[in-house]
Amino acid sequence: MTDDELREFANNYTAAWNSGIAAGVAEFFAADGSLYVNGSPAIGREAITEVAEGFMTAFPDMELVMDRLDIQPDGVTYHWTFIGTNSGPEGTGNAVRFSGYEAWTFGKDGLIANSMGNFDNDEYQYQLQHGIDAGQP
Repeated sequence: MTDDELREFANNYTAAWNSGIAAGVAEFFAADGSLYVNGSPAIGREAITEVAEGFMTAFPDMELVMDRLDIQPDGVTYHWTFIGTNSGPEGTGNAVRFSGYEAWTFGKDGLIANSMGNFDNDEYQYQLQHGIDAGQP
């Protein structure tokens, strides 16, 4: 893909996360593609749909913001910020705002073959329990 096509892909991927339709996120992955979230794998579109659905259910007002896209010859890194309130079932009611990234490799079909996602889980857990305005000790 060209740089412009990659940027359009990333914008559409962001829109899919913000659509509230988890299966729409999975459509950006190859049928046997993988999404790793802090080392935990989701392999295949059904598993990727479950990961997306988990975030969308826990954070009904979630918004994903694309911060930037780093395009290198050997892959693409998609940097994002997640904003939402944990008001889903058994939620804490606290707002979160945390950033992370996904390192993408693409298959010949032009879809994500592998996404290695990462964010600061300690910060995320703290915000779940205390909110973003509490200020960490």
